[in-house]
Amino acid sequence: MAQSKKGSSSSSSSAAAAAGKGFTRRCASLVKEQRARIYILRRCATMLLCWYIHGDD
Repeated sequence: MAQSKKGSSSSSSSAAAAAGKGFTRRCASLVKEQRARIYILRRCATMLLCWYIHGDD
């Protein structure tokens, strides 16, 4: 009885580790996507600001 309990806890911990890796990978993917969006927005804002400042020179 103790062995079956020990075996189930190790399999559940390995399943949790696999789920943790999937979660980490998903979070990393979302962070990468958000960084790309922020980069694009920053470039657009800089371009618009430059056009506004240097527009009618």
